[in-house]
Amino acid sequence: MPIITVKLAKGRTVKQKQAFVEAITKQAVQHLNVKEEWVTVLFDEYERDNWASSGQLHSIKFGEGFGKKGTE
Repeated sequence: MPIITVKLAKGRTVKQKQAFVEAITKQAVQHLNVKEEWVTVLFDEYERDNWASSGQLHSIKFGEGFGKKGTE
């Protein structure tokens, strides 16, 4: 009974997340030898003000709109 947690910055559409869930579920079934109904996927979404790397907030490091191409 795999529980897959995906951590990502906010901004993806429901359509994008649905496509991702379908793909990751298919792979889990194939590679972990489990039934599709056993696979759970959780999204943890973060504002860029709450995510940092290399000592700098992503909202500052990358600027407004970074990573949102194709999400709208």
